[in-house]
Amino acid sequence: MRRSTLAALCLTATAALSLTACGPGGPGEGAGNDKPKAPFADLSGPQIVNKAMKATRAASSLTVKGHAPDGEGGQIALDVALDRKGECTGSMGMSGQGRVDLVRTGPTLYLKSDEAFLRAQSKGESKADTDAVVKMLAGRWMKSKADSPDSKEMTDFCDLDTMLADFKSNDTVARKGKETTVDGTPAFTLTESDGKDDYTIYVAAEGKPYVLKLVTKSAKNPSSLTFSGYDQPVHATAPADKDVVDLDKMGG
Repeated sequence: MRRSTLAALCLTATAALSLTACGPGGPGEGAGNDKPKAPFADLSGPQIVNKAMKATRAASSLTVKGHAPDGEGGQIALDVALDRKGECTGSMGMSGQGRVDLVRTGPTLYLKSDEAFLRAQSKGESKADTDAVVKMLAGRWMKSKADSPDSKEMTDFCDLDTMLADFKSNDTVARKGKETTVDGTPAFTLTESDGKDDYTIYVAAEGKPYVLKLVTKSAKNPSSLTFSGYDQPVHATAPADKDVVDLDKMGG
């Protein structure tokens, strides 16, 4: 079965987080039940979704914030700004497994992990080795080349082209919803369902029709991601040298 556009949006927006698929679309837009409202009065639900994807795909930068499944039964909390030049700054947390701050600027990636995150990533290692890693690295910035194999996962996460690659026009059965706001910005909702799972996209109702929010209501894989800061500069500033541990010089 072909995945509908709105459900595919859920998957695409969180693909960099190793998320599971949002699922196929539900019933099509009902006839005669909608009360279209400006500025989308002359567009159908599918047309609005496809228009939103086209606008979002053309963005030069954005900030994504919220929570989504990690593909292993947990949740990732994130707040990251990124652009098409590869500049990236923000943070993410892993379901009680700590937090990591990240900055990618130019050819360099910087990560700062707290103790909980380092211990979670050191499962299987001896207590002595784990304690040594925590003592050396907790709360300190770790520096590495963005194109190194060990940095690939985080570097890909900071790639806006990858995040937006599948924001393409496609078949969708999205139903029109209602006017609302997302963090004060006028928006219009569109919805789809798959069994007990419901998907909602919030599209900017003024200016360019950017995607402002994606929500998945699901017992197994709930998520809520907001998108803002479109086409705004990403201020990815390298930390001071005195606060940095160079992993490449340490042999990774």
